[in-house]
Amino acid sequence: MTRSSASTLRRGRMVRNAVILGAAAALSLAGCSDKSTDNGSGTTGGGGAALTIQPVVQVDQDGKEVAAGDSSAAATAAGDGKATCSPAAIAMAGPLTGPNANLGLNIVRGVKLAIDEFNKANAGCKITLKEFDTEGNPQKATQVIPTIINDPSIVGLIGPTFSGETKATGQVPSDAGLLALTPSATNPDLTKNGWKTFFRGLGNDAVQGPAVAKYLASGGKYKKICVVKDNTEYGTGLAANLTSTLGSIADASCVADVKEGDKDFSAVVSKLNSAKPDAIYYAGYYAEAAPLVQQLRSGGVTAEFISADGTKDVEFVKQAGDASKDALLSCPCGPAPDSFAKAYKESSGFEAGTYSVEGYDLTTIVLKAIASGKTSRADVVEFVRTYSGQGLARQYSWCSSGELAKALIWMYQVK
Repeated sequence: MTRSSASTLRRGRMVRNAVILGAAAALSLAGCSDKSTDNGSGTTGGGGAALTIQPVVQVDQDGKEVAAGDSSAAATAAGDGKATCSPAAIAMAGPLTGPNANLGLNIVRGVKLAIDEFNKANAGCKITLKEFDTEGNPQKATQVIPTIINDPSIVGLIGPTFSGETKATGQVPSDAGLLALTPSATNPDLTKNGWKTFFRGLGNDAVQGPAVAKYLASGGKYKKICVVKDNTEYGTGLAANLTSTLGSIADASCVADVKEGDKDFSAVVSKLNSAKPDAIYYAGYYAEAAPLVQQLRSGGVTAEFISADGTKDVEFVKQAGDASKDALLSCPCGPAPDSFAKAYKESSGFEAGTYSVEGYDLTTIVLKAIASGKTSRADVVEFVRTYSGQGLARQYSWCSSGELAKALIWMYQVK
């Protein structure tokens, strides 16, 4: 970390004691310029050591600490209980099986919680959740998305989850006039495709990468960081945005590349062992991050391990075990407020995790559109386009590009 251990522990306790999040006091980052079957927040590590992913600090565009905001005015999925409508459906598309399924499961459970709360409160308006498994694979997604488009009962899509599958399919819902509201796809270029119905519900990697880089550069702890990236749209984009801001701290001589599905990282470990950096930054998903950090530790590499939202999942801790201890993880997603976390656990049997709150918040916005009488696809898109309101995670309002007007980044640590 870039501050003293004592300060970090105090700050961690402060954040953990905060029961509500939000962005009422959020600073603008991006502005309007034109990722198993378990939970996603914490678990036990290998060797029996209890390890969890704990929030440390929220940071702004300059990598400086920003206090958690007040989300007491957040919109609730239930609404006023007076909604009437013809039966309709909301789709969720993302990885529900596959190596990074937990990131999709975190979302769909939040979507389901919102719809269940709405249906319970609104007897005159019943909404169905339709789940579509893409496995996080772009090719699979190209087969799934047309099925969603061709179902006239579906008035909005929460997803896709990953940047690669979103890039591969984004034009389809745009051409069909169907809302595609992603709680998790963070590649900045997604909003540069001219899609008319795509909106991103959290900060992108052009926000996350530079904000984290400035946070790491502050304090002078890190003199040499080796950047390792996977071959996904997400990983390559995040690495580029982080590296450009880190400047000379990101040592070009020890950059390393891995591929989705890799399990043997011996060549990378050897390279990083020789480089002897202060830290290793990994841009990719937990399915590769877990064995990578295990092999780094068993190979004698003691440099701090740093990654982002694709890694920030309980499965990273479960699979990496004790090797995950002290890993620093960033995310444009925030910790779950206590009341939400309780309801989520009661609903699904799992702890709220990465993107769970975003899944709930974005579904709530679609439900508000339906409750206000916006039941055609075009009307739902227009409702979101002009929406401005407080959610559990942040204030939601969008630029014409589909990017959030404001976003902040959270830093977490495995402890």
